[in-house]
Amino acid sequence: MTIESILGAIVIGAVVGALGRLLLPGRQPIGWILTIVVGIVAALIGTALAQVMGVETTKGIDWIELVMQLVLAVVGVGIVAGIRGRSRV
Repeated sequence: MTIESILGAIVIGAVVGALGRLLLPGRQPIGWILTIVVGIVAALIGTALAQVMGVETTKGIDWIELVMQLVLAVVGVGIVAGIRGRSRV
């Protein structure tokens, strides 16, 4: 991973985290900062997985990589919301 790909993953991660939260049905008891952090982690993992899997990078939008990041963000937001929801009784 280069610095550019890491910075790109961070910026895209903020958007992916917000989209992941919007796509997850129901109310999530987590704040926006935690949502963005989950999105950044999902974007970094999705980028790494795409590179390991050999998904070709293009000069445009890498749709397969973006979908992987989005799915990871939805799963991550769901997991974090489940953990945070149980701890607030």
